[in-house]
Amino acid sequence: MSKSSPLSMTGAALLCLACPVLAQELPEGDGKKAVQAACVQCHELERTSAAGYSIEGWRNNLHMMVNAGAPLPKDQIEMVAQYLAKNFPEKPRPEAVVVPGSVKINIREWPVPTPGSRPHDPAMAPDGSMWYTGQFANLLGRLDLKTGQIREFPLPAQSGPHGLIADKEGNIWYTGNFGAKIGKLDPKTGKATEYPMPDKNIRDPHTAIFDQKGILWFTAQNANIMGRIDPRTGEVKIIPSLTPKSRPYGMVVSSKGVPFIVLFGTNKIASIDPDTLAVREYALPSAATRPRRIAITSDDVLWYSDYSRGYLGRFDPASGKATEWPSPGGSRSQPYGIASIRDVIWYSESGTKPNTIVRFDPKTEKFQTWVIPSGGGVVRNVDVTKEGNLAIACSGVNGIGLVEIMQ
Repeated sequence: MSKSSPLSMTGAALLCLACPVLAQELPEGDGKKAVQAACVQCHELERTSAAGYSIEGWRNNLHMMVNAGAPLPKDQIEMVAQYLAKNFPEKPRPEAVVVPGSVKINIREWPVPTPGSRPHDPAMAPDGSMWYTGQFANLLGRLDLKTGQIREFPLPAQSGPHGLIADKEGNIWYTGNFGAKIGKLDPKTGKATEYPMPDKNIRDPHTAIFDQKGILWFTAQNANIMGRIDPRTGEVKIIPSLTPKSRPYGMVVSSKGVPFIVLFGTNKIASIDPDTLAVREYALPSAATRPRRIAITSDDVLWYSDYSRGYLGRFDPASGKATEWPSPGGSRSQPYGIASIRDVIWYSESGTKPNTIVRFDPKTEKFQTWVIPSGGGVVRNVDVTKEGNLAIACSGVNGIGLVEIMQ
């Protein structure tokens, strides 16, 4: 983007993935000049992208670009979306596989108010409200599940919120993925307090989670670090990952207060000793595995979504034993957001069309799946309500949802 753009290099890299081809290679048609004028601001214009979207997908991507500072007038968005959808249509994706079963669910969905928000992660607050990060709109959103009303909270410039989690007092903590910060929003006042990273090279705080002592742990995948912040003092400590380019990603905390992290850049899971900050790594069976998100059951056994191979995995840190099952949608189903609800595993398949919600019962080793009515558009993360339902954020369709589990 141009120097005047509020978008960071991280955000610019994401947006460049939407630039379909070199400007001089664009097909003729209404919208060509507007695409050239907007995309030429992108630092990565020389890189030809394999991106392709439906008309709805291009609209969403264009709104994200505008939110991030792309010089595209809003009254030209529809023309450009039509042009791009005609010339760069959505690539074929695996069809969703519906596996029947006895469990009944109900999926409710809500579009978020700001177009192109890119809802990234959901989180449940103590008062029962559902929050989400509007990454490209630089805001946090709060959904009142009783009324369906959504309120948006703007954040300091260049925050680019990614992950979020509520503390016991109801404050919402978020990772400033574009701004190299960890932030805290007070919903009562709307005031945000941000804590910068101690190293300027740590530009992309990613996922956050609290342990039992109230310490906030976080990852930064491109910086290849884990870290923690003490909310009482604001002190930040950085913990380098042992494996280069391992991309620390999703996190959980065990019943003993031990953080476990999936390393998306390699086939490993890491743990951190909360007292000494010593890191230990566990290799998973297949060298091709790329675990992206992680869940934990009451026995402290870990469950991971293998994004690259289309598998659900189980790993017991005590025994070192790993077991894997092919996801119903197949090798290109891209399992992503995952959670444990009463020791049953729930996750999303983000590579199928439409995205699916998958249930796996570890006792019977049986799957059941449902399609997401909106299509999902990549469900990147999930959270669990106090009633035992599943909160989802649907980035590609600019919405959020609730999976109500009836039995």
